[in-house]
Amino acid sequence: MAVPARPWRVAAGGIVLDIRLTPKSSADRIDGAKALSDGRVVLAARVRALPDKGKANAALVKLVAGWLGWPAGRIALVSGAASRLKRVRVEGDPAELARIAEARMKDVAN
Repeated sequence: MAVPARPWRVAAGGIVLDIRLTPKSSADRIDGAKALSDGRVVLAARVRALPDKGKANAALVKLVAGWLGWPAGRIALVSGAASRLKRVRVEGDPAELARIAEARMKDVAN
């Protein structure tokens, strides 16, 4: 069953991704969109890094940069530093970023 909503929203100067991060995973990867029990849709991500001194958060920024093909310096964690639920801001042209994110979601779904 497809998840109808997107795990990102367009914001001034970029997009904001809602992410559920699983640290200490066997691989760094994006698993696609997942619906939470409260109805919110998040991007499920896994990183090998431990949740110690920001290592998992830094690995998440690097993972998102690679997934979108976007410079890591234009990506920042804006909330959820000590939580599994994170909000990440990606700076750039919002329309272009939304197009890229949509295409990457199709890649993950297949």
